[in-house]
Amino acid sequence: QEPFVADEYIERLAWRTPGGGSRGGEAFDPKRLLEEFVNHIQELQVMDERIQRKVEKLEQQCQKEAKEFAKKVQELQKSNQVAFQHFQELDEHISYVATKVCHLGDQLEGVNTPRQRAVEAQKLMKYFNEFLDGELKSDVFTNSEKIKEAADIIQKLHLIAQELPFDRFSEVKSKIASKYHDLECQLIQEFTSAQRRGEISRMREVAAVLLHFKGYSHCVDVYIKQCQEGAFLRNDVFEDAAILCQRVNKQVGEIFSNPETVLAKLIQNIFEVKLQSYVKDQLEEHRKSDAEQYLKNLYDLYTRTTNLSSKLMEFNLGTDKQTFLSKLIKAIFISYLENYIEVEIGYLKSRSTMILQRYYDSKNHQKRSIGTGGIQDLKERLRQRTNLPLGPSIDTHGETFLSQDVVVNLLQETKQAFERCHRLSDPSDLPKNAFRIFSMLVEFLCTEHIDYALETGLAGIPSSDSKNANLYFLDVVHQANTIFHLFDKQFNDHLMPLISSSPKLSECLQKKKDIIEQMEVKLDMGIDRTLNCMIGQMKHILAAEQKKTDFKPEDENNVLIQYTNACVKVCGYVRKQVEKIRNSMDGKNVDTVLMELGVRFHRLIYEHLQQYSYSCMGGMLAICDVAEYRKCAKDFKIALVLQLFDTLHALCNLLVVAPDNLKQVCSGEQLANLDKNILHSFVQLRVDYRSARLARHFS
Repeated sequence: QEPFVADEYIERLAWRTPGGGSRGGEAFDPKRLLEEFVNHIQELQVMDERIQRKVEKLEQQCQKEAKEFAKKVQELQKSNQVAFQHFQELDEHISYVATKVCHLGDQLEGVNTPRQRAVEAQKLMKYFNEFLDGELKSDVFTNSEKIKEAADIIQKLHLIAQELPFDRFSEVKSKIASKYHDLECQLIQEFTSAQRRGEISRMREVAAVLLHFKGYSHCVDVYIKQCQEGAFLRNDVFEDAAILCQRVNKQVGEIFSNPETVLAKLIQNIFEVKLQSYVKDQLEEHRKSDAEQYLKNLYDLYTRTTNLSSKLMEFNLGTDKQTFLSKLIKAIFISYLENYIEVEIGYLKSRSTMILQRYYDSKNHQKRSIGTGGIQDLKERLRQRTNLPLGPSIDTHGETFLSQDVVVNLLQETKQAFERCHRLSDPSDLPKNAFRIFSMLVEFLCTEHIDYALETGLAGIPSSDSKNANLYFLDVVHQANTIFHLFDKQFNDHLMPLISSSPKLSECLQKKKDIIEQMEVKLDMGIDRTLNCMIGQMKHILAAEQKKTDFKPEDENNVLIQYTNACVKVCGYVRKQVEKIRNSMDGKNVDTVLMELGVRFHRLIYEHLQQYSYSCMGGMLAICDVAEYRKCAKDFKIALVLQLFDTLHALCNLLVVAPDNLKQVCSGEQLANLDKNILHSFVQLRVDYRSARLARHFS
């Protein structure tokens, strides 16, 4: 038995043989095991011979049966060949008979067709005679249930009557035409009744009969009219139209042989009647009285109409349905789209003017005209270069005349205008129209609002020698910077997609660049004058608070202060201005302005220190003041400014150093590269400079 393993078989045989193993304490007996193996081999040989004889017998039997089966197959093949020959003979005979039958059928048809035509002509002549006699007796004309047969006959008679001469057959022709018209009306009435009953199969039959009549188009009109009965009961005419067309699209193919034409005619009727009337009612109401509502309605109606058109594109409307639907939309809106951009620009202008005026009214501010040309320009240039008070400054009372609410409103109006422009403009006019809207934004946001605020802010900057001047121009800078970010975002998000592939792109970019450069010039001018005012305020503080005795005290041994009161107030003022600059600007502008302020601050302190004479203790106090100024300069976080004050601090050491060490200090790291005249000027400030010893050591 499978699986057979020889080693296991021998092992089992050895264990079963007494003395073949060590089971039960028996001793191993090799002779008995050998004898058992010999006997078992003989048994296996006998078994093998028996099985071999059985196999040979089965093989012989199998060969015999194979021969018998092969003989039987050969006999079946012969029988099959005979049957196949019989089938071929039968097929040839059938083909011969079929050919004869077809020939006979052709002959019969050749005889029957003229006969049928003759019979048909005879019937038509019979019916024609009834019209000649003026009395219709045939059942086909009197029985209302045979209207289909009557329609077929009258349609043929109508065609024949058209070929007859009018003078001889005028009366019969009029009778046939009258009957033709009556049957046509009956069929249309039957179609109408079937439609009201919802009998699709009857509608299909009648429509098939009417297909050959002139009134078939009237049948279609009736179907379209009845389809719309009760279909427009809700407020949303566009949704009603979409639902109606979906319902008719499923039904029209079961009724008419040309469903795409019927559906297209239904859609045309909806657009030219329902939608055009609805659009006119919605737009004409506000066209002259309310431009805002008119534009909103125009955008909404046009959008909903194009969305409806997109839904209708799913239906089979013929070959060029895109052009068909586009023409329908254009027919509705053409009178409104022709002058759309003029209405848009007019509305934007009036709306923007109103937004700005409402803001200035809320501030009780009357916009002043900004003087230009001639003397005004000359005064402005002189004031920029000399900081001379060439006229009284305008007191703005801290008002920047910039409003984020105004800006957001203007940008929102412009955003909506861009959206309407994208939807309502012809593709060829889109870049041009978008540029006009952008020009409106530049005029009212940049020129009328930002530029006016900058001009007012510039006029409000006091002269540099004014005392206790309030500086609000940095607030203008801060708000203008925020507004520019919003302006730039709208430019990129809403204008760029409309002009990106047109020549107007370069024109818009140039216009934007020009307006920004114009604003930057005024911002730079205002910041420069503001910095001058800051320095002027510091001068006033120093002039008012700094005393000559600060640096040349009467009692050198009784100086209790660490730094002067003037230094404290100046540092406090500077720190406030630095913080204000950081809050008003961003990016590299902060560092640029702070560096300019720091350089001017250093120059002021340098020139201020040159005005006094210093005793030894006074020189120490000056060093303490400069150390405090240097600490203040660290708030600028500008390396150049800190370096300038480090050098100034080193120069102040010349005020207190012993005469013998002057040369060593002057050749130190921080002072070695300075001009000798500068070093000399500081040494001259010492009260002991006139002593021969000091002059000798420094020379």
